[in-house]
Amino acid sequence: MAKKIDSKTAGSPRFNPAAKLDEVMTGTTVFNIPFPKDLNALKGMSPIVIKHPYFVEYVHSYGQDSPFFAGLANKKILGTRCGKCNYTYATPRMHCTKCGKETKWVELPQEGRVHTFTTCYYGSEEFLKDTPFHLVLVEFDGVDTLLLARLIGVEGPEDIKIGMKVRAKFRRNSQLKPTDVYFVPVA
Repeated sequence: MAKKIDSKTAGSPRFNPAAKLDEVMTGTTVFNIPFPKDLNALKGMSPIVIKHPYFVEYVHSYGQDSPFFAGLANKKILGTRCGKCNYTYATPRMHCTKCGKETKWVELPQEGRVHTFTTCYYGSEEFLKDTPFHLVLVEFDGVDTLLLARLIGVEGPEDIKIGMKVRAKFRRNSQLKPTDVYFVPVA
């Protein structure tokens, strides 16, 4: 924090040329960064790379999707169904995209089939430690859309087959995230 300015005389300038910020031991402390004497050499300078931890805490509401996450926490997969046209969504929608009517919550089956899949060899920071991992779009009987989830229990992509039967499993301790549900092959 900068030191206060002591202004003894009314009307005198309110500035302190000797002001300094307090030095704190947080963030990145660097020593001896190479700097060329000739400024024309700056174009060839290697980039400075630092590792800096970053943390943000925020409050987030699941709003109208709260029942979906409450279902996962209770080992149920919930989707929605339109009362007018009977279109059923594995990924919940509050209003039908076909006719616009409000939908109702329904429980989905815990077994389905692999519609398609991909193997992720790179992931965001949260999933990087798990690479490679398999994602599947699961199709359920009586449901018109697909559910994206992780598939475990297979060695490699060559072991995953389109149409393969899969069963939902749930984390023992819910994290209220879409990853609370994952799928395994049905033996």
